Amino acid sequence: MDMLWNGWGDPARATSLPDTVTGLLRDLLGVRPPEAEPLALEDIDVPARPLAPAAHRALAAALGDAAHVRTDAETRVRHTRGKSTPDLLRIREGDVSAVPAAVLLPAGHDEVLAVLRVCAEHGLPVVPFGGGTSVVGGLAPARHGAFVALDLRRMDRLLDLDPVSRTATLQPGLRAPRAEALLAEHGFTLGHFPQSYEWATIGGFAATRSSGQASAGYGRFDEMVLSLTLATPEGTLDTGRAPRSAAGPDLRQLVLGSEGAFGVITSVTVRVRPVPRTRVYEGWNFPSFAQGATALRRLAQDGPRPTVLRLSDETETLIGLAQPDAIGSGTPPSAGCTAVAGYEGTEEDTAYRREHAAAVLRECGGTPLGEEPGRRWADGRYSAPYLRDALLDAGAFVETLETATFWSRVPELYAAVRDALTATLTEAGTPPLVMCHISHVYENGASLYFTVVSAQGEDAVAHWTRAKHAANEAILTAGGTISHHHGVGTDHRDWYVREAGPLGIDALRAVKRRLDPAGLLNPGVLLPAD
Repeated sequence: MDMLWNGWGDPARATSLPDTVTGLLRDLLGVRPPEAEPLALEDIDVPARPLAPAAHRALAAALGDAAHVRTDAETRVRHTRGKSTPDLLRIREGDVSAVPAAVLLPAGHDEVLAVLRVCAEHGLPVVPFGGGTSVVGGLAPARHGAFVALDLRRMDRLLDLDPVSRTATLQPGLRAPRAEALLAEHGFTLGHFPQSYEWATIGGFAATRSSGQASAGYGRFDEMVLSLTLATPEGTLDTGRAPRSAAGPDLRQLVLGSEGAFGVITSVTVRVRPVPRTRVYEGWNFPSFAQGATALRRLAQDGPRPTVLRLSDETETLIGLAQPDAIGSGTPPSAGCTAVAGYEGTEEDTAYRREHAAAVLRECGGTPLGEEPGRRWADGRYSAPYLRDALLDAGAFVETLETATFWSRVPELYAAVRDALTATLTEAGTPPLVMCHISHVYENGASLYFTVVSAQGEDAVAHWTRAKHAANEAILTAGGTISHHHGVGTDHRDWYVREAGPLGIDALRAVKRRLDPAGLLNPGVLLPAD
């Protein structure tokens, strides 16, 4: 099944806003329904960008069948940009200026290599495409002329499973739910559950350094990767042959987070763990965001660490976004801040960690809310993007951004980003509601995840671009990283250049020149195009 072309996920799961929420948006933020209906796919004027006949023939030969070179308008539109709010607003208005000339469907590593060689020969830029869930411009190359999207959906197998070493080798086009199902047949789980879980792919997780909602227990995806294979126009790069090594710099880290700029990931070997025997999620309330953050820091540093650990600030708790599927249900929100702690594992281990973590949470001012808030969070953990579509339909603008920093800088970073977003959007005439939660915790710091809701105004994309730039500046000034788990894309690229520094960027450019001499791989994503 393909994702909704102008929204998120399964079209059958599209939802609408309750009247209470629509009224709140109208009264609080001045949100009004759009005057025009979104365009239907068949009404979009898709620009013709035919491949040169020689290139078309060569690509068909590389893929073994002309049917795997798709040039029909619908397939091309479905591979245009990603799923950020600006992406969706543009495509709803019929802006498909970033549409690929063709969509290619390789079946394996050798076909990817062959395609890259053909593209290099014919000067065709290549955008690797997994689940299409990027929200930072990761699928919008700098060159909007003829380029191709390399859709990896046919590379969707579990290649190997080693139960003794607890490792699995997966192809990049394997969607996360299918990967979990295949592993579960052998009694294992990857434990990687980001909000994009239902549609994102293994290759995308690696290419963006994804972090799942259970990262407190399972770790980030880049921590799970033991080895990977990269196809480039210059050949194959194999990295990793042991769990740890002192044999020089770790080349895996060069590929992880490279976002298709250095090559196409064609297989990933990851560590897996036994499927947990029990899963328990519970809610806690804290009088303030500061007190809740202290509790999370205590658990992250001194333990016992839950598998899932997150904290919504006062505004997010008040609106109910800590439990997206409960918004508008009439259930009165709790005052203060809601935290969710989840425990997965054996019955004995789960009971031990839950009991001792509860003592820390209480000591820091937390009040237990029982398992219902935890269950509601778990049941609705993938529903927020559907809620965003409903908000767009109602005339609201909603977008997210995230960052991370050390614990001592969390209060400053939190305030700086909120102030930047509020000031910029208010000045634009669309005063926002800014919410935040701590989404991932580490011994030394945490990630802050912001959600912004406002009226769309006359030019929602322009308003958001100014606000996003202001937030990016605030992040760097306050000592945060420009992205914790969404990636760099084109949205963060210029700030990533500043974060990495001139020498660091020159080193990465040198790598790209060696692996991609013509600069055809996802041009302008991660690194500025030459």
